Amino acid sequence: MTTQQAGVWRRMRLWGAAHAVDDLYQGLVPAVVPYFVLERGYGYVAAGGLTLAATLGSAVPQPLVGLLVDRRPLPWLSAAGLALAGLGVGLSGLADGYALVWLLVLLSGLGVAAFHPAAGRAAREAAGDSAGAMSVFAAGGSVGFFLAPVLATPLLTAWGVRATAVFVLPALAMAAVLFRARHRRYGGPGGSAVRTGKDRWRPFLVLTGVEIVRSVAFFGVSTFIELYWLRHLGASHLLAGAALTCFLLGGVVGTLGGGRLADRIGMVRTAQWGTALTAPALLLLRVAPGPWAPLLFAVLAGAMLNLPFAVLVKLGQDYLPTRPGTAAGVTLGLAVSVGGLLAPLFGLIAQSHGPEGVLAVLPAVPVAGVLLGMFMVEPDSGSTTGGAGNCAKRETPVGEIAG
Repeated sequence: MTTQQAGVWRRMRLWGAAHAVDDLYQGLVPAVVPYFVLERGYGYVAAGGLTLAATLGSAVPQPLVGLLVDRRPLPWLSAAGLALAGLGVGLSGLADGYALVWLLVLLSGLGVAAFHPAAGRAAREAAGDSAGAMSVFAAGGSVGFFLAPVLATPLLTAWGVRATAVFVLPALAMAAVLFRARHRRYGGPGGSAVRTGKDRWRPFLVLTGVEIVRSVAFFGVSTFIELYWLRHLGASHLLAGAALTCFLLGGVVGTLGGGRLADRIGMVRTAQWGTALTAPALLLLRVAPGPWAPLLFAVLAGAMLNLPFAVLVKLGQDYLPTRPGTAAGVTLGLAVSVGGLLAPLFGLIAQSHGPEGVLAVLPAVPVAGVLLGMFMVEPDSGSTTGGAGNCAKRETPVGEIAG
């Protein structure tokens, strides 16, 4: 490995770690929802409302933040967003009353909205043309979701929802790291490049539709999988937390594997395969008997759902080569989070038919993604997005890249 390549992977590890901490707080929302239901008596619709709050905070503003970071440097934005994401959800367990809890979860979502477009642009510049390198950043988010129930379940089981306060500390620590690194300079391949090429909005909209379908399925599983184990399978809290952990662990594996696979067979084919294989994986998750056998299919469902994740993030920025922040704001923000908007609908299904009703409906969702995936196209080969040797590079502060 050359010195320049080592520099690329060092930068990707930084942004991957920051993404993991940020999405830890998105993962905490579905992890803590069952404890609000059991400890404070929230109904299924109210539980879905907490997911909706996180979605409204993170999904709607992210494209606007993306437009902003494409126009002017904001070297502090990633750090500030990360700190707000942690403070909001971390303090929610200390709040009394549903309205205040809902507001704090909303504020956490706003922090996520501030983080993703800036960090996504920075990571894309560092990764160059490698889907494998970009998968390190994308997998950071999957790792954060995975770690949320792993870390939260024992604390929530022991101390109740007030244990969320413990999770304020990682956000503040990583925000301090990003803030200190905002003027660090990197050169060579993976650094910032002058972006050329024509923005292609039509394939970008198709890609956004595929990401929305993936998001709906992801939020449906992550919000109700623990309640499915608790209420339908009669499992313990720890085994229910293990089910969510298995699902999110599969997501980490799928994200990393999808980036590697895309470097071999192409980004579009990887996205199409992952979307097509999600439906049978979700079906097997629902029909597998007992509380133990479905854990295997929870891993499989998470892997298939996330196989296209890094690919869709990179492909979106390839479709919009002159608007990397906007593309990241949509693919990492709006499209990823919009599935949470349907959480109250899933809550109504659960209210009438139990969590098992939600998991019975979800295998039909990826069919729409399969149909949309048929219209996906490879990006223009002439577009430059920061890959080695494509154009003149300039030495750029990491904070400027991020903003």
